[in-house]
Amino acid sequence: MKIGIIREGKNPADNRVALSPHQCKVVMRKFAQVEVVVQPSSVRCYADAEYKEAGISLQNDLSDCDILLGIKEVPVHELINKKTYLFFSHTKKKQPHNKKLLQTILEKKIRLVDYECLTYNDGQRILGFGFFAGIVGAHNGLLAYGKKNNAFHLPAVNKFKDFREVIHQYFEVKLPNVKIVSTGNGRVSTGVQETMNMFDIKRVTKEDFVTKEFEYPVYCELTAEDLYKHQDTHVYHRKDFRNNPTNYYCDFAKFYKAADIMLNGVYWQKGIAPFFTLNDMRKADFNLQVIADITCDVNGSIPCNIGATSITNPTYGFDPKTFEKTKPFQHGMVDVMAVDNLPNELPRDASDFFGVQFTKNVLPELIKSESEIIERATITIQGSLTNHFNYLTDYVS
Repeated sequence: MKIGIIREGKNPADNRVALSPHQCKVVMRKFAQVEVVVQPSSVRCYADAEYKEAGISLQNDLSDCDILLGIKEVPVHELINKKTYLFFSHTKKKQPHNKKLLQTILEKKIRLVDYECLTYNDGQRILGFGFFAGIVGAHNGLLAYGKKNNAFHLPAVNKFKDFREVIHQYFEVKLPNVKIVSTGNGRVSTGVQETMNMFDIKRVTKEDFVTKEFEYPVYCELTAEDLYKHQDTHVYHRKDFRNNPTNYYCDFAKFYKAADIMLNGVYWQKGIAPFFTLNDMRKADFNLQVIADITCDVNGSIPCNIGATSITNPTYGFDPKTFEKTKPFQHGMVDVMAVDNLPNELPRDASDFFGVQFTKNVLPELIKSESEIIERATITIQGSLTNHFNYLTDYVS
């Protein structure tokens, strides 16, 4: 089996990679039947020279590879016929901007295994960059609050080589008694908690969060069970919520009245109620000043997320009176951080973490002649949608 690490072709360029130079060596040492080659790239967080030094061959033409590993969506003109690709295709939610990508994958009879769809039997995802998205998203939310209120200065994460260097900046910052609400309980939430801990922001119960004032910075964490209630029973049932999200409302009002900053890490799909409405933002008791939409679903769970931002310009203002985008950090506006590739601010850390999980939990499944894990994550094969993804038929027709 020959595996090719493709160069990222999406614009703006993504600098992460599925396997670091060291991990490529580990793979070939551990799996004797596997050869790994790397397509040269000028933007990758690991330089071509680092792969060469590790003894990994550089190869522009990957047409002789069996499996091609990327990160973000592959430009349609770069797709190679009848290959097996693994990357985040962002098609499972019928994203309009990727319809042509999936159509071309079908035309070229490509086997597409989507990282996002790799799950264990209980539905738990195997791979993802959520942990580092949570770290950077929480950092950016605090950075925006500091700028907006001229309260403290926090440098951007991408100014530093790795997270270890970033942490040293936290020791210099004293936060005011800000109140932060964090949503979600997955990898993103774990990353958010890491940043909260590094800043020594105290975790409090949701009851205390909405009823008490504190002399120090605090945060509370809300899960789907805390947020969503059935319209009739006012109770959350996980399985029913997944199958019938439109029967549930979001019970978030008491938190937007109490919090200064929101860090959103909840998974969203069409049909799930937003945290609040645009009209809610006009109310006198809407207290949120900064919203870091880490999951970044435009026009999704955060109604004022009206467009993704970039690493260089991560934040915009939102006018709750006109519902229009404004310059950030202005009085009376809600600042929205909506970067959709947050792990790119810590590309080496994020890539190393991803590669470890891939090597331990996915590659052994790829090598098997049959794997339920791989089969569940396969969106297309030999020019057709698989049974798990037949619901995309109208999307690609």
